[in-house]
Parts: sequence; structure tokens; C-alpha cells
Amino acid sequence: MFQITPIKGDISLVDGFFCDGISANIKELNQKDFLDIAFIYSDTLCEVEFLWTKNSFQAAPLKYCQNYPKNFKTNFVLINSQNANAMTGLDGLDDIKTISKNLTKKFENITNPIFSSTGVIGVKLPKENIINSLKDIDLSAKDGKKASKAILTTDAYPKTTLYEVILPNNQRFKIGAIAKGAGMIDPNMATMLCFIVTDAKVPRKDMKQLLLDANDSTFDAISVDGDTSTNDTVMLLANGKSEVYEKDPFATVLKLVMQDIAMDMISDGEGAKRYVAFEITNAKDKEQAKQIAKKLSNSLLVKTAIFGGDPNWGRIASTIGASGCEVYEKKLKISFSGIVENKPSNITIYDKGVVNFDKTSEQIASQIFTQESFKISCDIGVADGSYTAYGCDLGYEYVKINSQYRS
Repeated sequence: MFQITPIKGDISLVDGFFCDGISANIKELNQKDFLDIAFIYSDTLCEVEFLWTKNSFQAAPLKYCQNYPKNFKTNFVLINSQNANAMTGLDGLDDIKTISKNLTKKFENITNPIFSSTGVIGVKLPKENIINSLKDIDLSAKDGKKASKAILTTDAYPKTTLYEVILPNNQRFKIGAIAKGAGMIDPNMATMLCFIVTDAKVPRKDMKQLLLDANDSTFDAISVDGDTSTNDTVMLLANGKSEVYEKDPFATVLKLVMQDIAMDMISDGEGAKRYVAFEITNAKDKEQAKQIAKKLSNSLLVKTAIFGGDPNWGRIASTIGASGCEVYEKKLKISFSGIVENKPSNITIYDKGVVNFDKTSEQIASQIFTQESFKISCDIGVADGSYTAYGCDLGYEYVKINSQYRS
């Protein structure tokens, strides 16, 4: 049996990877310690695979990367924050080409650099700022903290995670990630950037399916506000320096890494105070369970009820009824569960046509809804399809942040 151990640290502890955060003066001077450029470098060429945004208007960095030959390898990623380089047309692509030429001229050991951006949409990329900042790149740097800070926009804090996997023969490998994402997050693969690095020797043929499988119950299951960005990217870089790989252990730890980051994004959802699991069971099939769970996690009426600590089960029932899935009043069961005063608390509010929402049960439900995290369980009673989505409340702070930040 393999062993998975969380490690205190960042992606710079993964063998062969280097990273740092620097300033190109893209951000205003009072934002996030001024850091706005991050890089990830491997001293060995990496196999690389991606999951891209499903937004039809993909940003220039995504289009640029997709022009590389199939199965290309890379050893460098450059990420800028505060400017998305999206909806910038051919100029956006030309700007990346210019930056890339300057980068590879300065560092001859960089191969097929990848670019990623996050920030304001529809504004020309300040390429001269970025080009001028290239002189500050030190490929021997190992500062994952700065790298994770440099990619933030409206995030309250950096998002990082790191694990080591030990196989039965005592062979081992590491895997970690840095990410950003707090708003414009929809369970259509969340609005976010996530850069996963590993020294495992992962074959390219396995990478896409590994990402898709892990994504289904992690990034694809979360929602903050129902919007999907132009720049969403999940990237997996594997430099193979450990010479170790077993598919099942790697799949398990990859899902852990992505789950850690996904839960951080929900917790950091712009102004969010509560995060909720929407557990759907006994739907017609997994697809319908997923559809219902996403409807609930995206519903503004459900989100605002959560913000107000109001166990408004009627909004939940209404959303399920409007999901377009096979559902019946006389088969539906709605329950709430959480930890109240350090004790498990669980109550069924609606049970196959019977309403259990008197003064006592409402008080219990209200206590659950005022906790930092809890679960809303909906038994559809049709077949055996199940899925769990994750969401958060939406309140005044979200409106304030997004009225003051142009995205």
C-alpha cells in the first residue's frame, strides 16, 4: 500500500522545479505587495497537459499555447496578474510573441515557454513592463510564496498545497500546486489558474484522463458566482526527475491536490463566510445528480439564504424542481447537517411530501445554517445517481469587491 503525506512548504520543494514572484509594475502600488509576475522553471523538460476554460472567448495566452505542436514539452511558465490579455485580438497574441522572443533570447535554456494571465479583460497587455521585468528573473530561485502571491487578483490569500507519495518499495515522488481563484467561479471548471508540478515520471498518454477524472469532483464541482472566465487553466507539469510513477497512487494524490485548491477557492470566494456541500443522491443517473447539484450551488436565491443563515428549504425545493431533471415531490427528501457546538447535528426538513418545519426544527436548521460549513443533502428517490457540488454564500462584500474591481 502506498503512503501519502502532506508536506509543509511549496512547489519549490518538488525536485527540479524553481519559482519566484517579481514586480513588473502592472499592479497599483498598494496591491498584494506589488508582485505581479510569477514564473515556474524546471531544469528538465516537462511533459505537460491542460484543461482549458469552456468560455468561447479564450484569452490570448491560451490561444498561443494551443499553437504549439501536439505533445510538445516545456520547462517554463510565465504568469502575469492584473491583466487578462483577453478580448485583445491579434495584438494580444503579438504581445506574447514579442515577450517570448525576449525571454528565450535572454535565457537560451528555456524551451517552448507557456504564458498565462489573469486580471482585467479587454485591456492591452503592458508588454514593455513585462519585458523590462525579465532581467529580475533568477532561474535558480526557489520562492513558492512569492510566486503564489504574484498571481493573485481579488484573492484574500495564496493557495498552495504539497504532498509526498511513498510507494511500497520506498520509491517516492512529490506533487504540489499554486493557484488563484476567488471570484467568477462556476462549476464549469472554475474560474481560476492552477499550476500543478510533480517530479513523477508521468507518461503523456495518461495525463489528460488523470486531469479529467480528478477535475470532475474538484474544480468542476465548485461555484462562487456562476461565471466562467476567459482564462481558466489547469496545468500539469511532470519533469520525471524521481523516475517514479504508478498510476493509481498518482491519480489519488492528484485528486487530493486539486481538492485542496478547490476548497481553498470556495473558502476564499469574494467575501464568502460560509461554504456548503450540496449532496445529491438517488437521482436518475450521475449526470442528473450533477445537474441538480450545480443548479443549487449556482442559485442566487439559495446563496443569499445561506448568507442570511436562513434555512429556506422552499428555495432549495424550487431549484430542484426547475433543474429539468426527473424529480417528484413525493419522492424528494431534504436534510441539513453540520457541527453545532462541537456536536453533529442533522435534521430532515422535507420527507416525501411531508413537511417537518415547526418552530423546533426551524431552530435546529437555523443553527446549522449559521455555521462556517455544513451540508445540504437532497435524496431524489428515483434511482442511484449521486454527485456532490460545493458552493458558498453571496452577500454584501461580493457586491462591494466586484463593484470596485474591473474584471
